[in-house]
Amino acid sequence: MEDLDAIVIGAGFGGLGAALTLAERGARVALLEALTYPGGCASTFTKHGHRFESGATLFAGFDEGQLFARWIARHGMDVRLDRVDPVISFRAPGLALDVPPDRDLLIARLCAFPGAPVPAVRAFFAEQARVADLLWPCFDDPGLLPPFAPGALATHLRRLPALTGLLRYAGRPLSDVLARHGLLDWKPLVAWLDALCQITVQVGVREAEAPLALSAIDFCFRGTRHVHGGVGRLADAMGAAVQGLGGSVRYACRAKGLARDGDRWVVEGRDGPLRAPIVVANLLPQALSAMLGPTPVPRLDALAARVAEGWSATMLYLVIDPASLERAGAHHLELVQDLDRPFLDGNHLFCSVGAVDEAAEGVERARTATVSTHFPVSRLRGQPRDVQAAAVQTVQDHMRTGLRALAPDLAAGIREVLPASPRTFARFTRRPEGLVGGIPRRAGLAHYRDLWPTAVLPGLWMVGDSVFPGQSTLATAIGGVKVAEAALASR
Repeated sequence: MEDLDAIVIGAGFGGLGAALTLAERGARVALLEALTYPGGCASTFTKHGHRFESGATLFAGFDEGQLFARWIARHGMDVRLDRVDPVISFRAPGLALDVPPDRDLLIARLCAFPGAPVPAVRAFFAEQARVADLLWPCFDDPGLLPPFAPGALATHLRRLPALTGLLRYAGRPLSDVLARHGLLDWKPLVAWLDALCQITVQVGVREAEAPLALSAIDFCFRGTRHVHGGVGRLADAMGAAVQGLGGSVRYACRAKGLARDGDRWVVEGRDGPLRAPIVVANLLPQALSAMLGPTPVPRLDALAARVAEGWSATMLYLVIDPASLERAGAHHLELVQDLDRPFLDGNHLFCSVGAVDEAAEGVERARTATVSTHFPVSRLRGQPRDVQAAAVQTVQDHMRTGLRALAPDLAAGIREVLPASPRTFARFTRRPEGLVGGIPRRAGLAHYRDLWPTAVLPGLWMVGDSVFPGQSTLATAIGGVKVAEAALASR
């Protein structure tokens, strides 16, 4: 039996953030990962000699003073960051918007649309900026989130009048704010916001919880970068930093069991059992429940039910002829085939394209892209395999149609397509049903119940996109920091 101060299960960015924070505080920590590489849903894998991002996504938090930037500087991580401009190229029939990394420039581009309601657009973004400026400091400085660092309460008290003003938005959808400005029927803005909200808070503007959605709009402006060579380079560097501080990182080491032993937890790993008073699980609640066995844990069951309301992903991993694309750098495309249909099932695509100089050594010069769409996993539950396969194939065919219509240069250069179903995604990310993105942030007050990290059971904690602060690589990493601090403080 190996005795430790803490064990972290799962090397997604929540687990990496928790393990690195525990190691920085001097804890003897082991990080166990079932795959042979870190990053979870935000990882980089190699297939047929080509590197692919596991999920098409954006990464923020790299500006000076922000969390990832501080970790990179503190631990001397060998990570190259590339600026992306535009951050997203949004395309729909008759509509194109290149979203820059600057709010004022975005406003100018929106106001340049024919017939744009310029005063209303400017008023909406002025209001959006006020909300984002109140909430984003908590992402820049995790000490402002519970458990609070010294001085955090004083900072919040100084901002109390403004923070109280956020109550007017709580429990209301973003569409209410747009309607108040007379913008709910203005297609250029609402279409882009629908698409952005779908990939950040997992629902469109008519459902999205307003404070969270208004903050998510700033994702394009808050230290957004491309990690050269794939975000897996950052995940690798974080794992190496844990090891550099004396921690142990064990890949291809699936945690097979979890049981209480007096005041400690015992985790069955590949090389035998490990024991520690703190276990941090970077797992979906469904997976953690399965590890704990048949005894129900009401909080986990309730959380699992909320996660199950969310989405899986259907994917296309592409190998592309570099000559087919004009833009040499990494870039992101957001494509919508029909603005009047739900942004699911291949109607809405998010596509991350690698840079021209990121091809793996020893393979023919090529670029790669990851294309994803939201898929309601509930449609597959209880269905025979052939019915599931047909449903996924229909979606993937629709994805190909969208690429040909809205990204014809990319589609024309495709050399190879590696499709992935929710079942595939579940297999290589180890997430039940391939569920991704966490809990859809539909309007309601339930999102604010768990602001303070709380153990699932004594000494057992959760991190990841299912728990506060929720979605995005940056948010899960911040959650890892806060859970690690709360776990150490509880001892």
